[in-house]
Amino acid sequence: MTEARYKIVFDGEPMPGVALETVKENLARLFKSDASKIDSLFGGRSVALKRDLAEAEADKYLAALQRAGAKVRKEHDQASGLNRVATDAPPEPTTAKVAETVATETMSCPKCGHHQPKAAECQACGIIIDKYLARQALLAEEATQVTTPITGSEAPPPSPPSAPSSPYAPPQARVGEQLPEFGELKVLSAQGRIGRVRYLGWSMALMLAFLPVGGVILGSFAVSDALAGLLTLVACLALVVVSVCIGVQRLHDIGWSGWLWLLNFVPIVGSVFALLMLFMPGTAGPNRYGPPPPPNSRAVKVLAWLIILVPVIGIVAAIAMPAYQDYLMRAQLGDAASFEQPAQAPALESGATE
Repeated sequence: MTEARYKIVFDGEPMPGVALETVKENLARLFKSDASKIDSLFGGRSVALKRDLAEAEADKYLAALQRAGAKVRKEHDQASGLNRVATDAPPEPTTAKVAETVATETMSCPKCGHHQPKAAECQACGIIIDKYLARQALLAEEATQVTTPITGSEAPPPSPPSAPSSPYAPPQARVGEQLPEFGELKVLSAQGRIGRVRYLGWSMALMLAFLPVGGVILGSFAVSDALAGLLTLVACLALVVVSVCIGVQRLHDIGWSGWLWLLNFVPIVGSVFALLMLFMPGTAGPNRYGPPPPPNSRAVKVLAWLIILVPVIGIVAAIAMPAYQDYLMRAQLGDAASFEQPAQAPALESGATE
């Protein structure tokens, strides 16, 4: 019993979701041929690209051509037993090149053109080839929707009549720019977003930065009161500007307007609003103020914990300081009493002798 033989048949149609030009470019690269010879395969008739193949060889050709975007199929080759070739098939000058390409198992990246062994991912640019081809096909399909119809032999078949367009219908094309995954961090800016932990960390960093500034201001009083007043004014303005910037970015993360930061100056309401800024979670994804902030770094987390410990340390200090002062006062009174006692002893002895 002879082994069944197969042939690879191509009807001139691309795979679903793949643009015709993309298929032609891939076949030209796979066949290592020019575009004019590739165009002859898209004449609207069935073409046997390879005949008299074993089943394993036919499956290998079928997979290689389908990855290139060509809609091919495997059929039994009835003429192989009679040792003849169909007369309507065009010459196959590139079949040997396809066999050589499939046998060597090499490929070229459709994005950067890097030659490498056949794989699902490009070793040079790192793209996933199947996803890239599908994306290019989608972009080409969207581009054809907004361009004028193509005339000539390569024009696609007319699409079925659609419903009349309505002036109130939403646009088919995507509008607006694609947002990045994370927003850019800028301390001195009223744009962007920061989360709760970064808000606490930046506030603590602001406090630590103004500690040496306060020391410089105190030292400047020894030089000139006018200089000290000027430095105090500049430091206060800088503190307000930075506080406003990070507060507005925190409100943007919640999805609120930055003008609400002025509620901090309203009595009673301001204290409640400050707590909302600390504990209200931000928007999970992008909102109208931009993409979400990047993940918190270790330094930001440490600074956030430090600012949480500041009130605790203040409470402990408020309890401990009066007790410590009372202890010092009792110690001083005890030292004074022990110092005066030897001075009175001689006087008592002299009185006793008299």
